[in-house]
Amino acid sequence: MTKSLKIIEVKSEIGAGTRGASLGVDAIKIAALDFGSRFFKKHKSVEVPNENHLLLESTGSPFAKRISGILTMVERVSDEVKNTLGNNEFPIVLAGDHSTAAGTISGIKAAYPKSRLGVIWIDAHSDMHSPYTTPSGNMHGMPLAMVLDEDNTDSKVNKLDQETINYWYQLKNVGNIAPKIAYRDLVLISARDMEKPEEHLIKKHKVKNITTAEFRKRGVERTVIETMMYLDHCDLIYVSFDVDSLDPTASRGTGTPVVQGLTEREAGALMTRLITNQKVCCFEIVEVNPTLDKENQMAEHAFEILIKATNAFRNE
Repeated sequence: MTKSLKIIEVKSEIGAGTRGASLGVDAIKIAALDFGSRFFKKHKSVEVPNENHLLLESTGSPFAKRISGILTMVERVSDEVKNTLGNNEFPIVLAGDHSTAAGTISGIKAAYPKSRLGVIWIDAHSDMHSPYTTPSGNMHGMPLAMVLDEDNTDSKVNKLDQETINYWYQLKNVGNIAPKIAYRDLVLISARDMEKPEEHLIKKHKVKNITTAEFRKRGVERTVIETMMYLDHCDLIYVSFDVDSLDPTASRGTGTPVVQGLTEREAGALMTRLITNQKVCCFEIVEVNPTLDKENQMAEHAFEILIKATNAFRNE
């Protein structure tokens, strides 16, 4: 494989409801040191400037907290991912909260506007809320709605002010392409904690969701083959891995842990198999929060998964 890896660090946590996810990237680097790994010395990396100073300001709209900062971050991440792909490098995005994944997808789409993009979303949550449906206003629950250009007004519960409506429109239209992905091109893996508005969308659009139980029944190999066959019509595939897809018995080091998740071994095997597929163009790990952890366990799990996946990529 001709492409070299490039690490894009996004230490942003303004989309989360719990503090600490911005420290996740450094926690993963500390895990690498503890393992005696030179991973972060070997590969090129760049840090995207963050807007975490906004955590000390008013949240703005209760239904889209810090949305102006989220827009800034999504645009910055999009530019960095687009440039990385333009240089024929493979972006590995290590991010804080999951809202910036909308930037990653926007960047891939900006680099390849005519390509059909498949998304494999490995996460305890489906992240399909919009400001119209969110119960929390935390925008890490909205990245898929941003790229699907989804308001979900069928399930509307919140009334938005004009400024929020304008920002939301801009977020969905970053790069002047909306929607960036289609529901048919999305696969959820291990999603198990959804609210009614999200369940409505999943049912309405027949979104493929492979539950943890189904994943175990099929095994890694069959799950990957089935997922890739389902996305066979896509030109490119992006894999987003939220560490809350892992079962909290492994570690509590993430803001929204949910029981009945994957084991670290299952996740590692899944990533290793996915990343070797020629269509996969970008891989992301998000939501490590060392402030909620003991002995940096989650970052160690995330680093082990990262190493397994990137070794498989290089040996392909």
